[in-house]
Amino acid sequence: MSLTVLTYLVVGASFALYIGIAFASKARSTGDFYVAGKHVHPVANGMATAADWMSAASFISMAGLIAFLGYDGSVYLMGWTGGYVLLALLLAPYLRRFGKFTVPEFIGERYYSDVARVVAVICLIVISFTYVAGQMRGVGIVFSRFLNIDIGYGLLVGMGVVFLYAVLGGMKGITYTQVAQYCVLIFAYTVPAVFISLQVTGVMVPQVAFGSEVAGGGYLLAKLDAIVTDLGFAAYTSGTKSRIDVFFITLALMVGTAGLPHVIVRFFTVPKVRDARASAGWALLFIAILYTTAPAVGALARLNLTTTIQTGPVGEETGNLPYEERPEWFRTWEETGLLTVEDKNGDGRIQYYNDANADFANQAESFGWEGNELTVDRDIIVLANPEIAGLPDWVVALVAAGGIAAALSTAAGLLLVISAAVSHDLCKGVFWRSISERRELMAGRISAAVAILLAGYLGFNPPGFVAQVVALAFGLAAASLFPAILLGIFSVRVNKPGAVAGMLAGLLFTVGYIIYFKGVVVEPFAADVAENWLFGISPEGIGGIGMLINFAVAFSVSALTREPPEEVKAMVRRIRVPR
Repeated sequence: MSLTVLTYLVVGASFALYIGIAFASKARSTGDFYVAGKHVHPVANGMATAADWMSAASFISMAGLIAFLGYDGSVYLMGWTGGYVLLALLLAPYLRRFGKFTVPEFIGERYYSDVARVVAVICLIVISFTYVAGQMRGVGIVFSRFLNIDIGYGLLVGMGVVFLYAVLGGMKGITYTQVAQYCVLIFAYTVPAVFISLQVTGVMVPQVAFGSEVAGGGYLLAKLDAIVTDLGFAAYTSGTKSRIDVFFITLALMVGTAGLPHVIVRFFTVPKVRDARASAGWALLFIAILYTTAPAVGALARLNLTTTIQTGPVGEETGNLPYEERPEWFRTWEETGLLTVEDKNGDGRIQYYNDANADFANQAESFGWEGNELTVDRDIIVLANPEIAGLPDWVVALVAAGGIAAALSTAAGLLLVISAAVSHDLCKGVFWRSISERRELMAGRISAAVAILLAGYLGFNPPGFVAQVVALAFGLAAASLFPAILLGIFSVRVNKPGAVAGMLAGLLFTVGYIIYFKGVVVEPFAADVAENWLFGISPEGIGGIGMLINFAVAFSVSALTREPPEEVKAMVRRIRVPR
């Protein structure tokens, strides 16, 4: 059986499972559609939360980041997991105690203002569409490679599947679908990791293999350091980012995790307040399985890729792979356009090295080389890893199903919070308060359908690779919603003008900074552009500054304006007291 046929069978079976669950758990009320009737068990909710949050960025792109960034990629591990501590301690139980459907509803009631609610909806939509762009790109990549479908058609198929189980089942359908998707994605991620760990180090557990000796002698990281430095790259275990940038990227990712609306809404789905805290703990446990495996996957993938291309010592013309001898996996990924070779000197070989290294470039020039000829998209590393390692076709098909599961699970959660923001927070909460439950449910389904179409468009034109796009979304959440939620729970003094001004200031500053350095400035990763970053902080970390601006503006404006009403102060005190 060919890989394509096998992949169709595995991916098709997973789609049938998701759609079957959606039909079996069809939403029949707004409570089912928005919060799954508040009847989800904490363990199931923790698993669904893990799938909701472990998006295409975690499955497809994070190990790719670690593979190419090495030590610097650790900021994603620290930031994306650390945020769950903040969620469990500072937000989840109190928001469940509040007992409403959405984050904008909490902000609107806490700050006694439809304006605050509308601003929160705007922040939520900006965050969610930025985030969903990365998921749809992930769907397109998997379809284009493994199912031999054009990225555009792949996006249409992915949109159709999400439409069926998100629009039909709402949060109830999405929750139980995400439980199944977690099982698929975690199995698909760990099985290849175990195979490759055994192949390279003889150790079955990837987390242990990461610090083990490789076949032929030498420890994995030491061998990887030697290979990449020979190619002119920085040592894999060395850091090149500034400390301030590492700090603010980690901060933005942590705080952004705690402020993501599609993650927060999951804690409205459990029966009791204590279940919200338990859900956060279970989610962190389920996430840790993948996140402790990712460093080993990234290192092993970089080692396999580099040794495949660079077959001999650097500085010898024979040390570069002849183009006609490139392996089959190389050819198939070339067809997607995500791996490209430009034979600059016409010698029929693939030169792969760091042409940004002046000393190495001078050495390469003496051999008639004319710059690095290989470009590898970071988003293909996890997907291509089983093929590079020569694993069986069923493992490759499983990885394809896992990548799609990761992207679709998060996309569905994001599209639902967008839908709820439009139907519940805008239609029901602001513009059409007398709307019936049946019409509100219909409005939610229509807005979800429209959101899916917009998400598909963003998948065609994403502003970066998957993890980069997602990191920007976390920064936007950190700068806009997190301060308003945190102050809404723990401060009785912050009022409506302060919250609205803070959210707008944090959002506008962060959006402006990202647009300038990602859209207006040419070559955003060039050194001269990096020198113009504020305090040396990259766009991925600027959400931390946006958060500080939000806090400062909220406190300042609140101090200069009237205090909140007494009933609002009483509500704030009440949600912090256990029943």
